[in-house]
Amino acid sequence: MPAKVDMDKIVSLCKRRGLIFPSSEIYGGLASCWDYGPMGVELKRNVRDAWWKTIVHERADVVGLDTSIMMHPGVWAASGHIDSFTDPLVECKSCHLRWRATEMKGERCPKCGGELTEPRMFNLMFKTSMGPVEEEASTVYLRPETAQGIFVNFDNVITTTRKKLPLGIAQIGKSFRNEITPGNFVFRTREFEHMELEYFVKPGTDEKWLDYWVKGRFDWYVKLGIRKENLRLRQHGKDELAHYARDCYDVEYLFPMGWSELEGIANRGDFDLIQHAKHSGRELSYYDTEAGEKYVPYVIEPSAGVDRSVLAFLIDAYDEEEVEGEKRTLLHLHRSLAPIKVAVLPLSRNEKLTPLAKEVFNKLCPNFVTDYDDSQSIGRRYRRQDEIGTPFCVTIDFESLEDKQVTIRERDSLAQIRVPIEELEKNLEAKLEGEAFDASPLWATRDK
Repeated sequence: MPAKVDMDKIVSLCKRRGLIFPSSEIYGGLASCWDYGPMGVELKRNVRDAWWKTIVHERADVVGLDTSIMMHPGVWAASGHIDSFTDPLVECKSCHLRWRATEMKGERCPKCGGELTEPRMFNLMFKTSMGPVEEEASTVYLRPETAQGIFVNFDNVITTTRKKLPLGIAQIGKSFRNEITPGNFVFRTREFEHMELEYFVKPGTDEKWLDYWVKGRFDWYVKLGIRKENLRLRQHGKDELAHYARDCYDVEYLFPMGWSELEGIANRGDFDLIQHAKHSGRELSYYDTEAGEKYVPYVIEPSAGVDRSVLAFLIDAYDEEEVEGEKRTLLHLHRSLAPIKVAVLPLSRNEKLTPLAKEVFNKLCPNFVTDYDDSQSIGRRYRRQDEIGTPFCVTIDFESLEDKQVTIRERDSLAQIRVPIEELEKNLEAKLEGEAFDASPLWATRDK
């Protein structure tokens, strides 16, 4: 079992291996803003792609959408965000730090012990102006969620796709929330990415579909490698339900700071479509030809953060072990999520080995995300690949010049097999699809 890891180790690994950097670091950074590096952007893309594949591409009842970040202010009035998207805020009278009132465990400032002000409500939406002259410009907001872009396009999607209910509309995109107390690395940030599905169903079937999506979303994380014992479901109490929700479950993960929300699955009822119909003057109902009736659909909403999911996958994959007296740090990332699928490593920089290694690299690149590394010793290169979760390394040695074979080394077991170069792609493809890494006794060795 992987050792329990604290957040400092994850942050250090991310900085060291090009996964996640502090934003604007050369200027001292910007609080709670992060940049994804060369490895991180691949991991993040893979998480998004895995979600999209499961939610959209593998289903006939879900389509995609990509809506604008800035929307008509009436959207946020209708949804309740202007009036209700608030948190109670307290401020320390001594050091002037601000905190969420709901997170305070005492009546004094956690930082300096100073006296706190009375709570006041603080709207979490970022406000800006649209227009060339600020005094005459209209107020607009950066969206705090992607869901409302889906609701206001419900009629457009129904009309153009001619699909019947139940129908899901999915979207991945940036959201912005002016959080009072962001923190815990990329767990809570002011700029983040949402993966949201609005699944429109006939009223009366909503409880069945809520149960369906709660199970499906929990199983998705397990399928992609998160250990089941580190996940749990928590149903919201009636006193904590959002104003739009009839019911809601959270998929929670055991982060280093404790159990926290990974994804929420809510039954939003018909709240959103009714509100937008009322405020816009456009009818947003659905005519069910089979039942011969018109109704406003209910909505089941699985909503997950890309950044929070990336963090959970990293934490759960992190491991440390001892190999021949040396510590090895590695990420047991699911093969579909790993930033690099294959690393090509010539045994050394050599005028004879390099051309063959480059040939192998060029052969693999069109079909696999491939890295080429010939810097430092082969052992150090193996360790670098282990730390970013690369499932397979392909080593070209001097015997390869004679027998036209290379060695595939597997990340988790450290076992190795020897295969002909002409069969390399086929072998790697099968193993990335989940085929067992069955090393023969001759090549079942640990790293040297």
